[in-house]
Amino acid sequence: MTTILSYLRGYAATLDEALWLFCLIWMSILITLNYTLGIESELIKGLDSRFDQLLALFLVYCSAFVIPYLFAMTYRKHLITATPMFWLLLLIAPALFALKVSVANPLENSMDGIWGSYVISITTLPFKFLVVLVPLVVLYKILPVEQNYWGMTLKNVQWRPYCLMLVLMVPLIIFASTQPDFLSAYPRFKQVAFIVPYTENPLWYQFLYEISYGIDFITIELFFRGFLVFAFIRYAGPSAILPMATFYCSIHFGKPLLECISSFFGGLILGIIAHKTHSIVGGLSVHLGIAWMMEIGGYVGNLVMK
Repeated sequence: MTTILSYLRGYAATLDEALWLFCLIWMSILITLNYTLGIESELIKGLDSRFDQLLALFLVYCSAFVIPYLFAMTYRKHLITATPMFWLLLLIAPALFALKVSVANPLENSMDGIWGSYVISITTLPFKFLVVLVPLVVLYKILPVEQNYWGMTLKNVQWRPYCLMLVLMVPLIIFASTQPDFLSAYPRFKQVAFIVPYTENPLWYQFLYEISYGIDFITIELFFRGFLVFAFIRYAGPSAILPMATFYCSIHFGKPLLECISSFFGGLILGIIAHKTHSIVGGLSVHLGIAWMMEIGGYVGNLVMK
């Protein structure tokens, strides 16, 4: 844990206080607007057209990601080296993730029935992974970034600090597992509960769903701690981590409030670790561990509350 704390202290020493304060205030405003007006849970999800959803999500993500950069370029000009490629990437990032969230599984119109619904459930997130992966492969070939593909390397990874981080999360997850909004959202595998009456081995099918669910965290880490850190760091240095964290927070607008707020700080910590180690693998293991512990917490919590 000492290693992780040294990373955080090192980052704090170089942190631009004005950008940090702006990001905190701006995200507080966005979070308040979202949970007051139901922007994610009601307005966007209520749109009939997936194209309309894409545009709406693009605007939300731009507000979280682009505006902190615009603030820095206006009031903290020394932090940013704005080139034409930087401006292009600044728009590609929210557009790509909005596409990932809103795109439909191509199997939706070709499979019917209970088992068709199940297959769609377990293939949607892997399909969305490919939607993000293909553009990132192209961008990796174009941009002069790290030798390792967006931080996908085991080099410099020390596992002990990540294990300690997971242990520290246990009491928080236990507490969350007593909260109604958390229990209404987790465990996520209850989305395939409809399969239970049709099989003698429901655990196997729920396990396959959990694997699919885990793939989504690979997508998220690759995009946020990989692309948004390593692509933008050559233009903004360590300051690139703050807009990444605000963007990361905005994708949690449909989650329980406590999870949304904590995602900003979690994204910031994982971004700092990725920057210092030149690897996203350790952060990915923590993210996956927390996600699956939340699944267990939601399952146990719902059993206790019955």
